[in-house]
Amino acid sequence: MQSTLDNKESLHVAIIMDGNGRWATRMGLPRSAGHQAGLHAARHVLEAAPHLGVTSLTLFAFSSDNWRRPREEVRALMGLLQHYLRNEIGKLVDNGIRVTVIGRRDRLPADLGEEIAAAERASAAGRRLNLRIAIDYSSRDAILHAAAAWRGDGAPSREQFGRLLARRSSDVDLLIRSGGEKRLSDFLLWECAYAELCFVDRLWPDFGAGDLRAAIADFRRRRRLTACQTALK
Repeated sequence: MQSTLDNKESLHVAIIMDGNGRWATRMGLPRSAGHQAGLHAARHVLEAAPHLGVTSLTLFAFSSDNWRRPREEVRALMGLLQHYLRNEIGKLVDNGIRVTVIGRRDRLPADLGEEIAAAERASAAGRRLNLRIAIDYSSRDAILHAAAAWRGDGAPSREQFGRLLARRSSDVDLLIRSGGEKRLSDFLLWECAYAELCFVDRLWPDFGAGDLRAAIADFRRRRRLTACQTALK
């Protein structure tokens, strides 16, 4: 069955932005420079996304496993995220982009937590694009927390549990991972149950609007089966 999605229909695209550190190493630069370059790539993708039919964009910025990285690198990443939210929120609001952050917040620096809350409040009315940034995020942890939060009688239905877990987010249509690796790395495991997967060799700082356009064009060419059809095969 051919995909029912066309250029007028909305997409939820999720991206694992991989390769910043390797890019910096190849350039003879500190890893923090790679993360800075990766931020520029994210800006280009964010600007292009609404023109390509994307209404939800989830970016994997910092996984729960990333706390194991060198302290200086983690500190630089936290500062970069805080700087981005503080300095870009006005532009995001003007462009109708709603910012939400998924993941744990209790381990984040207090200043970053405040910046996240301020960005979410300021952009709450945005309807053009829902930008979700995953920070200190683990899909396995999210599933465990959702299960612990269930207070109903008996086991929840799949729909009930999905609403509890995803917090009004739609299922992912297309998952893109840059950097040449071919794994999900504990990212949106529930929401990606029927997502199309796209793995590209290009390191994230070199990823641009053209790469996003190519990935979405390939997605629209693929033959996709609904969850129901797959279950009946």
